[in-house]
Amino acid sequence: MSRASSSSSPLNSSTSSPQHRTRHPHPQIASLSFPSSLDDDEEQDHKTERPFITSGERSPSPVVSRKDDMLPRDEDEDAFTVAIGDHAGMISGHGLSFEPEYGDEEEEYEVDESMVAVEGKDSVTTFVWVLVCAAAISGLLFGYDTAAISGVLVSIGIDLGSALTDWEKELITSSTTFGALIGGLLAGGLSDYTGRKMVIVIANIVFILGSLIQGTCNSVNPMIWGRFVVGLGVGLASCIVPLYIGELAPTRVRGKLVTINAVVVTFGQVVAYGIGSAFQNVDGGWRWIVGLGSVPAIVQLAMIGFLPESPRILLLRSKIPEAHCILSKIYPLADSYQIDRKVKIMRKAVQQSRDVTERTTFGQRLRSLNLVGGNRRALIVGCALQALQQFSGFNTLMYYSATIFSVLGFKNATAVGSMVATVNFLFTLVALRIVDPLGRRKTMLWTLPIMVVALGLISFYLNRLTSQTGGVLVEGSDYPRSMALCVLFSMLLYVAGYATGLGNIPWQQGELFKLELRGIGASISTATCWTGNLIIAGTFLSLMNAITPAGAFILYAFFCVLGWTFCYYCYPETSGLSLEEVSFVFGHDFGIERSEHLRREKKTGRVKSEENERLIGRGIDGHTHRAIT
Repeated sequence: MSRASSSSSPLNSSTSSPQHRTRHPHPQIASLSFPSSLDDDEEQDHKTERPFITSGERSPSPVVSRKDDMLPRDEDEDAFTVAIGDHAGMISGHGLSFEPEYGDEEEEYEVDESMVAVEGKDSVTTFVWVLVCAAAISGLLFGYDTAAISGVLVSIGIDLGSALTDWEKELITSSTTFGALIGGLLAGGLSDYTGRKMVIVIANIVFILGSLIQGTCNSVNPMIWGRFVVGLGVGLASCIVPLYIGELAPTRVRGKLVTINAVVVTFGQVVAYGIGSAFQNVDGGWRWIVGLGSVPAIVQLAMIGFLPESPRILLLRSKIPEAHCILSKIYPLADSYQIDRKVKIMRKAVQQSRDVTERTTFGQRLRSLNLVGGNRRALIVGCALQALQQFSGFNTLMYYSATIFSVLGFKNATAVGSMVATVNFLFTLVALRIVDPLGRRKTMLWTLPIMVVALGLISFYLNRLTSQTGGVLVEGSDYPRSMALCVLFSMLLYVAGYATGLGNIPWQQGELFKLELRGIGASISTATCWTGNLIIAGTFLSLMNAITPAGAFILYAFFCVLGWTFCYYCYPETSGLSLEEVSFVFGHDFGIERSEHLRREKKTGRVKSEENERLIGRGIDGHTHRAIT
């Protein structure tokens, strides 16, 4: 692999004269020396000087420095487009080039939205709260439909022709998960073509259809199909709503606003348990449980006209006035000039994504998630966190807690199971408060050990509890109430740890990927979630029979230990970083140290060259360093 650089530019020579620099229309430009990267894992043997705009106090952004976070109004607009460069190599043998095609007149940059600061950039307006809450109704549907099955399984009786076997219970439960897997795979790519908003509409229609099928069925097979259709809606909603909220949210509160969706999901689970408890002893009450799931979908469809499209999608469609209008509502304290600058930099970022989309096929972009180092690492993190969320075993409690508590001897098992959902909801509110100030990574590292300890306690008490029944739970056995309560409280401790960290942080997945790959990456990560969920939901009852209930929960504890190790070595902190800065973090490695340095420098207002290795700026004479394969 060879390298070349434009010799005509004074920026490409370490001996470039100061006279060249002083002739630039911006006297604030200073030259810094950064290594140019052609391959993620390849050491560079030369450095190239690149321009860096400075104006008074340096900005907290690694992209550009300016006084009061804004360039002077009378400055040349071209100086505005100094940005982080990204992978400039060619993926040989696959026909997919991620190398910017630099010309004498047109150049491409990896543009960072945080280059422009606006008044009120860290505040959440009423408009933003309303649209986030309206979008999060899909999260309510998600939570309700995944938790409602717990009450249905204990109250359905022989209404489907005969008492359900363990195999039929697993089929009914896992069919929702299989549908969610398909829906999650479709959602991201579909939203890139139809827009985020339209996918939310489709999800609601699917929710309503699935609820009607379930509520009117009289045998097992239609029930399975109804649960599958609902699962499609769950998959669509679980993928697109966090993505939609993340693209609309201001950077510093992005984690908080995405977590609101997780809060509403857990609230939906509480509602499902409450309704399940109320209808547990009502003849045919389970039909009401599944049928009521259509109500939130109808409400959200009625509100859909108030939901704006993502500004990035509008800019992809060249609907600039509409994007400007939405940003003005998100940042009402900003003046028109600041919003114009915000739109300008977003247009440049979106144009880069559009250029990649237009010159590559879907298959090529899909392959780039594996072949381009930064993309691959982002995908690994997104998929690993989602897999961990499922293999920690939490959803076994959502699906089967009423069944477990019924066997343990609790009279209203659904009501007892609602305690699990309530604790999940309350501690998700805790997560809402800490996800941005404490950070994603630290939250995971602190809460996973709590889950491990709690799972160990559950295993210990279940082992003691089942010592007289051959190590397995036998319905009708007279288990000691004190020991059953120990199992319950250990489960609540486990749920508290889960809800604070692992229950919501994996859904921050949209921030890991570049715009042109965000839909695909989010879909694959979501599909990983539902694949793990499918395995857990479809095997839990059989797993308890095979390795005992105590053994099953020890296995989940083992996965949590693996997850903590992964987070320690591979999960960088993304709190406080813009969407473009997050992709910069994954440039050379998993970026644990780089993300911390970048966050620290943003807080102190200083910028160091090691955080700007890939800075590609416009040269004094209009040329930019170029890597050629």
